[in-house]
Amino acid sequence: MDTKTILAIIEAIAKRIEEQKDFLTELDNEIGDGDHGINLARGFKAVEEKLPTFADKDIGAILKGVGTALVSTVGGASGPLYGTAFMKAGNVCKGKTSLTAYEFAAALDAAINGVKMRGKAVEGEKTMLDALCPAYKTIKSGIDGGKNLVDALADGVDAAAKGVEYTKTIIATKGRASYLKERSLGHQDPGATSSLYMLQTTLEVLRGA
Repeated sequence: MDTKTILAIIEAIAKRIEEQKDFLTELDNEIGDGDHGINLARGFKAVEEKLPTFADKDIGAILKGVGTALVSTVGGASGPLYGTAFMKAGNVCKGKTSLTAYEFAAALDAAINGVKMRGKAVEGEKTMLDALCPAYKTIKSGIDGGKNLVDALADGVDAAAKGVEYTKTIIATKGRASYLKERSLGHQDPGATSSLYMLQTTLEVLRGA
């Protein structure tokens, strides 16, 4: 996975979020502030506009640039969370112009730890972590078992999709959704859903690369 592929992934994610912004907002209307899709789409539009300035940068700088753009343009909780995730991933990719499967997994792990730190959250609280954590564990396990990145990521996407479904069965204990308590049952988490979209899009680009 080289810098060109990373830029293609970021561009594809921006388009996917724009396509899904109404659905993400609809999900957030049920248990949150009703702005997740709108805010995230605005942030990734800003990222997309900055992509040409990232063309000569290394992967770490690209990811940090994405994170900075998200923090400065996305309102609500998702800006700081996704922004931190991309910046932490960027830190472990500093100076790299290509990533091995293990390095991709390390970047995802750093992103997740950034979300945990920023959101003071853990898996099982009806947040984006319920998609990201099972995805990471499955990807890392697959790579450790000898799978290539595409195959390991495909399994990780399946795990993330199951994680999104799992969020329907649990009560939110973090963020605005936690105010609803039992009424948050039956609703899938918008952040977990947008995280799934990002992983799915990454896989699609890698399959086409």
